[in-house]
Amino acid sequence: MAQAARPPHDHDLRAVFDAVGEADWQVLRGQRIFLTGGTGFVGKWLLATLAQARRQLSLDCRVTVLSRNPNAFRAEAPWLAEAPGIELLRGDVRDFALPAGRFDTVIHAATDVVATATPLETFDTCVLGTRRVLDLAVQAQAGRVLLVSSGAMYGRQPADRVGVAENYAGAPDITDVRSAYGEGKRVTEWLGAAYAQQHGLDVKVARCFAFVGPYLPLDKHFALGNFLRDAMAGQPIVIKGDGTALRTYLYAADMAAWLWAIVLRGERGGTYNVGGEEAVSIAELARRVAGAIGSASTVTVQAQPTAGMAPDRYMPNASKALGTLGLPAPVALDEAIRRTAAWHRAETALPA
Repeated sequence: MAQAARPPHDHDLRAVFDAVGEADWQVLRGQRIFLTGGTGFVGKWLLATLAQARRQLSLDCRVTVLSRNPNAFRAEAPWLAEAPGIELLRGDVRDFALPAGRFDTVIHAATDVVATATPLETFDTCVLGTRRVLDLAVQAQAGRVLLVSSGAMYGRQPADRVGVAENYAGAPDITDVRSAYGEGKRVTEWLGAAYAQQHGLDVKVARCFAFVGPYLPLDKHFALGNFLRDAMAGQPIVIKGDGTALRTYLYAADMAAWLWAIVLRGERGGTYNVGGEEAVSIAELARRVAGAIGSASTVTVQAQPTAGMAPDRYMPNASKALGTLGLPAPVALDEAIRRTAAWHRAETALPA
């Protein structure tokens, strides 16, 4: 697959602009923003939608984007890296040199899970990176801070809950080193609360779940991306597990609108789940992907479910965000899959 160099669909960018609303975008007029994770899935969407609002309203805001490899980002997405008001800062989130001056808004979205990282590396990136970003927020006298956390911080979800709400007190298994990411995100949120108490920061938290949309990698550890890759190529879709795990998916444009709404009109110190609410098993997801794009790909599930074992769940209760932030209904899953496939086909010149 080619690198994701193209912008999102114009209608998606306009939809995000409308969902956030002109009055809230105006809050960013003339502001200076600091963003980590700007070259990842979440960050690209935040930058692309901010660039759209900046153009439409002549906001004249400036964004400093932390990147380990600015040259690679410029080569991958030059239209974004070289957009007006965007400045790339080379550095690792764990120990970057703190830039001088005031930043009005700080967004910590460096959330990608690197499959090759050790548990200790993953944990350190979460914890040390968050402390570094919060230190910058204090130094820069930031008026608002958004920490992009994860639904992984809830740990394994009980079978009797349709979706977990923000007040659910579950946690990852502390004896399982594979919980490094979820435990790291729990510490991330604790650090946000501690810095808010000690330094008076307005720290908001977005607990992100699973997404679908442009910039979703098709060759990494994301089931939907892998299914989409195989379905677009007309290849069989093979599920190595039993296919019973339940997930929900939010379209990327909706994700971006929700995150900006949390930043700009969320309650002070608020925490919000960000994710879809339509539950679908992994096996059904594979069939939905093939059906949504009209693929002839077959779906094979290799393992059998374990008798008496409830399926794994990764599902939020997103009613708080939808009910308090004035957000429109999100894009339906099948339509989200079709839009994602159309974007990737245009990007890689695959036949329709």
